[in-house]
Amino acid sequence: MDNFSKNVFHDGMMRERLPKNVYMNLKKAIQEGNSLTLELADAVAQGMKEWAIEQGATHYTHWFQPLTGITAEKHEAFLSPVGEGKVMLEFSGKELVRSEADASSFPSGGLRATFEARGYTVWDCTSPAFLRREGETVTLCIPTAFCSYTGEALDKKTPLLRSMEAINREALRILRLFGNNKSRYVKPSVGAEQEYFLIDREKYLKRKDLVYTGRTLFGSMPAKGQELDDHYYGIIRKRIAEFMRDLDEELWSLGVPVKTEHNEVAPSQHELAVVYEEANISLDHNQLVMESLKKVASRHGLECLLHEKPFSGVNGSGKHNNWSLTTDDGINLMNPGESPHENVQFLLVLACVLAAVDSHSELLRMSAANVGNDHRLGADEAPPAIISCFIGSQLQGVVEQLIGTGYATKSKKRKSLTMGVSALPNVLADDTDRNRTSPFAFTGNKFEFRMLGSSDSIASANIILNTITAEQFQKAADYLEKQEDFQLAVHDYIKELLTKHERIIFNGNGYAKEWVTEAENRGLPNLSSMVQAISALTKKEAIKLFSKFSIYTESELRSRELVEYEHYAKVIHIEARAMVNISGKQIIPAAIQYVERLASTLRLVREVSKTASTYAEERLLNEASALLEEIDKKREALLAQLEKSVECKSEREKAFYAYETIVPAMQELRRPCDSLETIMDKSLWPFPSYGDLLYEVSEI
Repeated sequence: MDNFSKNVFHDGMMRERLPKNVYMNLKKAIQEGNSLTLELADAVAQGMKEWAIEQGATHYTHWFQPLTGITAEKHEAFLSPVGEGKVMLEFSGKELVRSEADASSFPSGGLRATFEARGYTVWDCTSPAFLRREGETVTLCIPTAFCSYTGEALDKKTPLLRSMEAINREALRILRLFGNNKSRYVKPSVGAEQEYFLIDREKYLKRKDLVYTGRTLFGSMPAKGQELDDHYYGIIRKRIAEFMRDLDEELWSLGVPVKTEHNEVAPSQHELAVVYEEANISLDHNQLVMESLKKVASRHGLECLLHEKPFSGVNGSGKHNNWSLTTDDGINLMNPGESPHENVQFLLVLACVLAAVDSHSELLRMSAANVGNDHRLGADEAPPAIISCFIGSQLQGVVEQLIGTGYATKSKKRKSLTMGVSALPNVLADDTDRNRTSPFAFTGNKFEFRMLGSSDSIASANIILNTITAEQFQKAADYLEKQEDFQLAVHDYIKELLTKHERIIFNGNGYAKEWVTEAENRGLPNLSSMVQAISALTKKEAIKLFSKFSIYTESELRSRELVEYEHYAKVIHIEARAMVNISGKQIIPAAIQYVERLASTLRLVREVSKTASTYAEERLLNEASALLEEIDKKREALLAQLEKSVECKSEREKAFYAYETIVPAMQELRRPCDSLETIMDKSLWPFPSYGDLLYEVSEI
């Protein structure tokens, strides 16, 4: 495909544009993690600038990912005055490597005071630069890390890069124990599956709740939801197909390997999946996916909703994070092979991952903590909030043997599926089934972390997966490197880990009510809300873990805890204020108009006829009047709760107050409003209904 990566300063482009010695030194620096000299940076900057200008670029920007969860940028022109009213196009290695950004207005959790403004963006040479095209404007985007004046990480990328170094170092120790001296590095590979909704932008703009919060704060279900499953994997309509084709072209030009697209379960919901890449590049590409979804949708008169639960009563949207570990020479450490019971290296890796998840399940749960995600986790559309691992029947059999004796002598073989039709070929079934109710499921040669919310960055989940696994690899290597009889010791070690952490394995139905009780009996935490999960960041064991591997300092952890509490409280307050405004300015006036119309009709009927039935008018008038009264009272109650929230002292107190007091008050206000919508004249209802939004993405 000629279009793929045409807007990326990728490896092939660098080989073509840079002097051979510059290219080789840059490649070596990237692979070995060495610092770049200013001389090397100058040479790279020159080649990058010439390429970008030839493509029409006039500006460059350091593209970074602050703790807002989205990206940020500041544009600089390739321009330098040379006197006599003339300028030259210039871009130095110093400008490529580092830029200054205002760090005072981004979330920092107290790492930076408001008056302390200086921050730095630093070039991440492991992720390729790219061009963003907006009409006639072309900008060179340089992926960067973002840190404070004193060096603390203020972004999502820096800790991820640190965690990748940690797991590389410890995974290589495991490989060396098994005699592998050829692999030079191990990197986590990630493939992100992204779910989203598409609705008409014209209707979207008429819903202030969607505009302000990304989700509908009011709305009753239409007669049809997703009961018939007719949207799932259904025929993609012309307008949506054209959007997807345009999206593919946009993302392919940016080097994002989008491969799979289909309709999801809920009406107007869709999904796309990207081929596996190194975790750092996958992070950048997922941010580009979310940005491109919004941009391309707008071009098609659509609005892309990335909120985890934009519509109550229908499935929300998640993001599946497929994670594995791969060497530079193509070895997947999570590939069990044809005979997993004989693959001791894989079994050690498996045991370490299970131990990591069990030991730090609260941290992993925290990595999926998101305000919108609170609406979907635990429902019959997403994994439960209880962390457990699905490994399937084949590996379960191997684990049971290992726990029993320390050795496994057999594995369940793949079976051939016969369809009962002679014209259809026989196919081999996978080694194990899939379990969509599991938060962390082994799916053949990777683990699929299924808890992430659709709007969330994938950084936190992969930072934690890398770090907790690196810890278990380190413990295993520390022990096994000292043993004289490695073969005996490694089997004993695997047995010990699996026996100790067997409780984390659950292959059953995560939606079953019985699982909640069983998980409690196993001692597995059940953190149903974001605010309950946040404190995992600053527990003693977390501080010790992240400090040991230099992923986060204690101050960076405490700052992130503060940012999370602050973010939760702010989002809930925005939603609550939106409900107060919408109910007061739109719903109550419409309800009054409806009541007046009913009263007028009732009076007219009685004047015209003494015998005509007015049962329906009276019933609707009484019901609407009662609901109107309830709406007004619930609105005043919510407003009072919002005003009282100013008494909260700390960010943690504000977050818990929002969760325990304001959220229930919001639900109380919504109930009568939704009831009123079901009886009210549609022409009077002040904004598009669920039916309008979900089923009227008309062809244009």
